[in-house]
Amino acid sequence: MKLTLPPGVSPANFDAALKKFEAVVGKEWVLATDQDRDVYSDIYAPGSEEEWPPSAAVAPASTEEIQAIVKIANENKTPLWPVSRGKNLGYGTAAPRMPGTVVMDLGRMNKIHEVDPELAYCVIEPGVGFFELYEHIQRHNIPLWLSVPGNAWGSVIGNALDHGIGYTPYGTNARNICGMEVVLPDGDLVRTGMGAMENNKASHLFPFSYGPSWDQMFSQSNLGIVSKMGLWLMPAPETSLQITVDIPKEEDISWVIDTLAPLKINGLIDQSIFIPSWLGKMVLLGRREDFWDKPGAIPEWRVQELLKEHNLGYWQVSLRFYGDRDVVQARANAVKKAFDGKLTNPWVDEWWEQGQPVNAMDITMGVPSAVALQMGDWVGGRGAHMGFSPVVPAHSKHVMHQLKRSRKIIAEHDVDFYASFTLHGRFANNVNMLMYDRDDEAQVKNIRSLFNALIKDARESGYGEYRTHLGWMDAVADTFDFNNHAQRRLTEKVKDALDPNGILAPGKQGIWPSAYRGQADKEFRS
Repeated sequence: MKLTLPPGVSPANFDAALKKFEAVVGKEWVLATDQDRDVYSDIYAPGSEEEWPPSAAVAPASTEEIQAIVKIANENKTPLWPVSRGKNLGYGTAAPRMPGTVVMDLGRMNKIHEVDPELAYCVIEPGVGFFELYEHIQRHNIPLWLSVPGNAWGSVIGNALDHGIGYTPYGTNARNICGMEVVLPDGDLVRTGMGAMENNKASHLFPFSYGPSWDQMFSQSNLGIVSKMGLWLMPAPETSLQITVDIPKEEDISWVIDTLAPLKINGLIDQSIFIPSWLGKMVLLGRREDFWDKPGAIPEWRVQELLKEHNLGYWQVSLRFYGDRDVVQARANAVKKAFDGKLTNPWVDEWWEQGQPVNAMDITMGVPSAVALQMGDWVGGRGAHMGFSPVVPAHSKHVMHQLKRSRKIIAEHDVDFYASFTLHGRFANNVNMLMYDRDDEAQVKNIRSLFNALIKDARESGYGEYRTHLGWMDAVADTFDFNNHAQRRLTEKVKDALDPNGILAPGKQGIWPSAYRGQADKEFRS
């Protein structure tokens, strides 16, 4: 990938900044060749990765090096795009929102500072991945479990900051954040919560502060660079029981949600409940051409054949209970009772007790996996995906309203319908996986058009995405429009106060500093 400079930055000024970066991190950790830029591009880009090109990357190894780089960036007006590991597939990976921004790769900062087995928390740096933390815990025989996402090859901190989701009782990962160390856009260093007191003993235990609490200010934001974080972990349970049932019809999701949501809200079920549609299982069994080798979306008659051939329901409900065996059994029985008279298939029970092996593919038991990467192979070619992910109230009226509309729009664009709902109690994330071949220009154009249509339609129905691909960050931010986009205006005021030179992640989540506000893309991308 050829060099694209940041807006307003001259070649001389850019080269001067890189030289200064080299003095901080060493020449080998300033990455500015065409090949380096390829590495930090969006490998799942819906179109050319050159739409969001980095100019270079710099990889600090410490908080002090982050501070030094930030100060240089201010001196040379050279914008930075921090990434923990850059593995956020379908959302932009490591690529920057604004072309020419220098990627700050925090992957070298991979220290596990502390894992407390009694109070169940860890203190880690952004380069620590789920696999590394899991292996550390296993190696030291620490009785704690992680909350892992479907694709766990990325950063633990990065996932929590981007509102990622796991599938244990600790599944809403942003809620597990407790105490951060953050480099501000001017290079100043703060610690949030009780950590604002030097050597405070409850820094990673009490989730608030004395006075305003700032932790969530740094999630999905460009207001600071998190260099260290405390994160709560789940104590390993004595036993666990998984109960699974296939749900035959698409419209059954209506009563399934209405049955499960009250049980989740009242605490009978404590895990985040992942409910995938049939295609979520099929992508693990082969490629699309193995089941349907014709162009266009798989027709409904063929879907029904595939469900019979592979003994699948349209949806699958899999619930896991954790803790004392008698309590686990009683809770499972209560859930089964709530489903009495509604099921055509029997529940399948699977017990686990401490000391028994753990299924290496089971994210509900805190085991990291990269199995979700297989969906990239579904369509063939350079397979990729985007996730359209609105948040809906956990009620049949809203779930069915969202499902029917999104399904209709996806059908109009002749794309396979792959939906899932992750139920957290009062709300559910509706993730629609849109899979395509990056080498097929017609498919890419169609997916972009589809994504625009889904954003527009969801806004008109009162639903918004909880995260999105970097190319649509402005479009999604524009849907949050109460009082002439008052929330965005508030964040812009804070951004301009903390980052007057606009050097930190311009455009992230649609927040542009005054220096680059003209770069915003207000229209839905074609």
